[in-house]
Amino acid sequence: MDHIEIRRPKIEDSAEIHELFSTVITDTFHKEGLSDMVNDIQIEIESKRKYLKCDLNSNGKHRFFWLAIDTCTNKIIGCIEYGPVSELIIACTKGELQGWIEIGTVFVHPKYQRKGVGTLLVHIMLLTLQSREIKKICLDSGYKNAQNVWKKTFGEPHYLVKDYWSKGYHHMIWKIETERTPIVFKFSHNG
Repeated sequence: MDHIEIRRPKIEDSAEIHELFSTVITDTFHKEGLSDMVNDIQIEIESKRKYLKCDLNSNGKHRFFWLAIDTCTNKIIGCIEYGPVSELIIACTKGELQGWIEIGTVFVHPKYQRKGVGTLLVHIMLLTLQSREIKKICLDSGYKNAQNVWKKTFGEPHYLVKDYWSKGYHHMIWKIETERTPIVFKFSHNG
């Protein structure tokens, strides 16, 4: 992990970040057995591009990204962002989380997954939110693999919407309290 740098995005990073979005989202849909959902993949990629544009246009005021850079290759290998909760979260919680902040776009390039990059990004974001005294935070996922990671990190979800995406594909939402969430770094190193 000594070759990972965390920094804010710059406008000139946009094309490379868009490529990361496309790679990770396409790979995730494939691993979830959803490769045939081409339209949904494109919608997901486009929504992340809009989030990035919102960050860059507002200098982090309306959306806020962190990037993970492999300093050996100078490549962007991961990202995370926060911003206002999505309409999906508002709908799934019947408005209970209206006005909360959502951690999202936790993406790590497939070649770097399971090496602690995602954990590092989450902890950096939690520290960022703590330092800004933002306390009403949530995170959601409709991907089974990601849901397993979030359950290990944050416990059982506070909201479970069964069969939301299709039969057997649930949507889960976690409320995260930065004051009660221990900031512990656990990294695995392969090689």
